[in-house]
Amino acid sequence: MRHRATAWAATTLAVLVTGCAAVDPPPSRFPTADAALDRMKATYACVNGVQGTAKIDHFSRHGRIRGDLYFLAVNPDRVRFDVVSPFGATLYTLTSNGSLFQMLDVGEKQFLHGPASACNLARLTQVPIPGHALVSLLRGEAPVLAHEPQGASIAWDGDGFYRVLIQSTRDATEEIHLEPRPGDWNLPWSQQQLRVRDVRVTQRGVDLYHAELSHHAAIRTAPPRVDPEGIDDPIPPSGGACQAEIPRSIRMRVPNTEDDMIFQYKEARWNPPLVPGAFIQPVPGGVTRRYVDCRD
Repeated sequence: MRHRATAWAATTLAVLVTGCAAVDPPPSRFPTADAALDRMKATYACVNGVQGTAKIDHFSRHGRIRGDLYFLAVNPDRVRFDVVSPFGATLYTLTSNGSLFQMLDVGEKQFLHGPASACNLARLTQVPIPGHALVSLLRGEAPVLAHEPQGASIAWDGDGFYRVLIQSTRDATEEIHLEPRPGDWNLPWSQQQLRVRDVRVTQRGVDLYHAELSHHAAIRTAPPRVDPEGIDDPIPPSGGACQAEIPRSIRMRVPNTEDDMIFQYKEARWNPPLVPGAFIQPVPGGVTRRYVDCRD
């Protein structure tokens, strides 16, 4: 009895000191990092794109910007962002079809255009992420750096997630935190659906970006887009039925620049109907047209 009391006291003290007890791994654990990454991809296999609205909050050394965001992100690297002020006025419209970047800055009365590079997309997101990686994160999936099989490792973390470490073939490293959905905890690992909680990419010792994903919830496929006048045929969803989870809160940070962008999803649907021209915009009148690249 004295031994049991001592062990109980030691455990209690450890919990009080650390704030929480270590979480045991699921009964069925992933044998390799690539097996876990394959299950992550399978979790989002039904997703072709996501559309919705969000609150954005951007912090930087230059100040703070808040507004409403209408977003559309479709595989592999097509995005559209419309940022609206709290008073309902359009502030920015960014489009990228994977090769062409365009951004209307209403306040500065300028229309930027150039290659769909990470640095150009960062003119709005403030985080230098390639288009395909941005689309992945917006739907809750971690972009995965190219690597050899021996370049990835996996270990269970007592805080309740798998820690996947990737050594890229391009002198970069990535850390991904994965956890099984609560209802899948006792399933065989090959049947588990995974949540992405954290992604950090570093190159040559410098953090390129750090993304934290939370408040996961299942959403449904968007309905067909119907012409209210009944002239045009309905536009069907851009993919099949899907009830995968989406992180309703995404925080993207660039540690060396102190840029911090938070997306709080208000409403979202999988596989939205795609209207022709959604990822390109005409040049409006009364603005200055300027070509930009990574040197600007």
